[in-house]
Amino acid sequence: WVRNDDSGVSIEVEGEPGKLTEFRRRLTDDKPLHAHIDTVNSEEILPGEITDRVFDIHESLYQNKEDFDAAIGPDTAICPDCINELFDPTNRRYRYAFTNCTNCGPRYTITQQLPYTRASTSMAGFAQCPPCYNEYTNDFDRRFHAEPNACHVCGPQLGLHDANGQTVAGDALSGTIIRLRRGEIIAIKGLGGFHLVCDARQPDVVARLRQRKQRDEKPLALMFANAVSVAKYADISPAEKRQLMASARPIVLLRKRAACDRAFSGIAPGLAWVGIMLPYTPLHYLLFHEAASRPVGTSWLEQAQDLVLVMTSANLGGEPIVSQNDEALQRLSNMADAYLLHDREITVRCDDSVLRVAEETRGIQLIRRARGYAPQAIRFAKPGPNVLALGGMLKNTLCLTRRQQAFVSQHIGDLDMASACLALEQAVEHMCHIFRVHPQAVAHDANPDFFSTRLAWQLAEKWDIPAIAVQHHHAHISAVLAEHRWEMPVLGLALDGVGLGEDGTAWGGELMKVSFGQYERIGHLRTLPLPGGDRAAQEPWRMAASVLYMLGREGEITRRFPAEPGAEQLAKILSGKSGAPPTSSLGRWFDAAAGLLGLQQRMSYEAQAAMRLESAAQSNTATLPLLKSHDIRLEQDGLLLDLLPLMRFISEETSPVRGAAIFHAELVLALANWVERAAQLSDIRVVACGGGCFLNAILSQGLRRELQKRNIAMLEARAVPPGDGGLSLGQAWVARARLGT
Repeated sequence: WVRNDDSGVSIEVEGEPGKLTEFRRRLTDDKPLHAHIDTVNSEEILPGEITDRVFDIHESLYQNKEDFDAAIGPDTAICPDCINELFDPTNRRYRYAFTNCTNCGPRYTITQQLPYTRASTSMAGFAQCPPCYNEYTNDFDRRFHAEPNACHVCGPQLGLHDANGQTVAGDALSGTIIRLRRGEIIAIKGLGGFHLVCDARQPDVVARLRQRKQRDEKPLALMFANAVSVAKYADISPAEKRQLMASARPIVLLRKRAACDRAFSGIAPGLAWVGIMLPYTPLHYLLFHEAASRPVGTSWLEQAQDLVLVMTSANLGGEPIVSQNDEALQRLSNMADAYLLHDREITVRCDDSVLRVAEETRGIQLIRRARGYAPQAIRFAKPGPNVLALGGMLKNTLCLTRRQQAFVSQHIGDLDMASACLALEQAVEHMCHIFRVHPQAVAHDANPDFFSTRLAWQLAEKWDIPAIAVQHHHAHISAVLAEHRWEMPVLGLALDGVGLGEDGTAWGGELMKVSFGQYERIGHLRTLPLPGGDRAAQEPWRMAASVLYMLGREGEITRRFPAEPGAEQLAKILSGKSGAPPTSSLGRWFDAAAGLLGLQQRMSYEAQAAMRLESAAQSNTATLPLLKSHDIRLEQDGLLLDLLPLMRFISEETSPVRGAAIFHAELVLALANWVERAAQLSDIRVVACGGGCFLNAILSQGLRRELQKRNIAMLEARAVPPGDGGLSLGQAWVARARLGT
C-alpha cells in the first residue's frame, strides 16, 4: 500500500529481496515527472506483521506528529497530454480552461493545508461529476488523485465582465480577444493572481497601461504563443529555449533583436533585454487558439502566431498582485476596461518568476523566485533548529526552515506600502500553518527601520523566542553558502545598492571573511558622498556630481547638468559637513558612471541606471584599451578598492557605449585583483558572491572568468536571487548557526 502522511509518502511493499532492491532504485530513478524526493528511509517488516497482500492506496493519515515532513509542490504548466485534449473537438475537455492532471496544473496556489488532498484545496467546493470521479479513483488513469481534476460539467467556469463588473453575454474567450484587438486592457485571473493584459503591438495601448499602472519606464513582460513566434524578436539559445518551455514557465530575459523595439515600442525602453514567457495555463493557450480562429489539433502551435500580449502583474506600483475577484473589481477599477474572471479561489498569491540563463555555467540566475519555484525546499547539509527569517525591505521574501529543509516563500515585494506589509504577515501565517512549524527563533535584517524587522520583534515577543539580527551583506553571502551547503571559511564579496553597516553607514561594496554564522569585514570600496542622502539613490546625476567633486572638478557640475535645478547647491552640500553621508555601495558607482555618460540622470525604477549602463556596454563592438585604472591599498579598516581613477577616464569619455563597456571591463578586472589580494592575505581561495549587482551578467560572467585565471573558486546564487530576494535564506542560515546545529 501507499499513502500520504506526516512523513511525506509511506509505502509498504512485499517481494523477493532482489525485486525490493530494484523497487527502491526505481523509486528514485524512475520517479514521476514532477516528483521531488529528498530522502528514502526504509526498514524491514517481519512476514508476520504484514497485514494486507492486495495493493491499495490508503487515505491520507494525519497524526499531528512533531516530525511532520510533508510538503507541497509548485504550480506547473499544462502538460502536452492536456494540451492535446484541449484542442481535440472529440474530447470532453475540448476548450476547457481548467484542465489538468497529475503531471500539471495548480498546486501551491490552491493549497490551504497539508497533507495535499482535494478537501484541503480551493477545489473542495467543486464536487466531481461521475466521469471525473472515475478518473480520479482509477489508478491506471493519469488523473488518478489529481486533486484539481475537473471538467466543463463540474469544475470552475470562466466569465467575462465589463468595467462595471457586469457579466458580458456570449463566449468569454472570443469576447476577450475582440476587446484586446480593439485596444482594451483586460484584467485576467490566472494561477497566482491577476494579469493586466493588452495587445503588445498597439503602442498607444501600452502607453495607456503604463499611465494607469503608474509604471513609467520599468520593463513589461511579453507572452508569445510559442518559441517559434519569439525567434524574430529575440535571440534564443538552446538553454534559453529549454527554460522558456520548462514546466515552471518563468519569464526569461532574452537579448533583443532590432525587430523587437520596432514591433513593441515602449516595452523595455533603453534596455538590451526583453522579458518573454510562453503560455502556461489552459486559459492562456485558449486565448492564442481563439486569436488563430480555433484551428483543430495542435499543429498550429508549431507555427509562428501573430498575437503577442503584454502580461504584467495586476497591481498599482509596488502593491501585492491582486488575487481575488472582488479585490480585482475594486483595486483595478481605474486600470482595467474589462475582467476575465473564474470561480476557483487563489489561496496563495504568486507572481511570475523571472530569470536569466547563465550560458557559461549552463545554469540559471533567478531574478524573482515565485510561481513554478516556490515553495520548493532548499536542502541544508544537516538538520538544525526551525527558524523563521523575514528578509529585508525590498524584494521581500520569507524563509521557514524545518530540520534539514528551507522553504523560501514566493516574492512578496517592497515593504513600503501597507498592503505589502499585510501580505508578509499573511505569508508568515500561511507557511507556518501548512508546513506545521513552530519557529525556535526569528531572524531579521539589522536595520531597525524595516517593517520586516519590527514584525520579527513582535513575533519573537508573541512566541517567546529570540529575535536574531543579521547584517545585510552577511546575509547575502550566507544565502550563497546555504544553497551550496558550504560550512568552511570563505571570502565573501557583497555588492549591492545599500545595506546598513555595523558602523551605521551605508555599505554595499564589501569584502568579508565568513565562517558559517560569523563574519569579519576585511575590505570595502572607497566611499562616495551621497549628496542629498537617499535622494542620490534615485538621481544618478547627483552621484556623477559626487565623483566630480572627489576628482576636484566640482566647477563642472553646473555645466554638465544644466537642467538640474539643484546643481549649483550640490557643490556646497558636498563640501559641507552634513547632507552627504558616505557610502561604500557599488550600486552608487554604477549610478555615477551612468550619470557621467549621460545615459540616465533620474530613475523611475530601482537599478534603472545600472541596467541602462549594462545594456549600453552589451552593444559595444569597439576594441577596448586596458587601463588598469584602479588602486588597491591596505588601510586601517581593511583592504580598500579605489575606483576613482577609473571614473576619471569615464568622465572624459564622449561615447556612452564605449564608456559603459570600459567601465564594466575595468570593474571586473579591479574586483578580481581585489579578491586575489584578499586571498593571498587570508590563504582562502574560495569566494562567495552575493548582492543585487551580481544580476549584471557582464559583471558576474566576467568576474567568474577572471577568478578562474587566478585559481579562485567562485560560489554564486542559483536557487534564490543574488539580491534582496535571497536575504531571508541567508538570515535563516546564520540564525541556525548561532542557535547551534
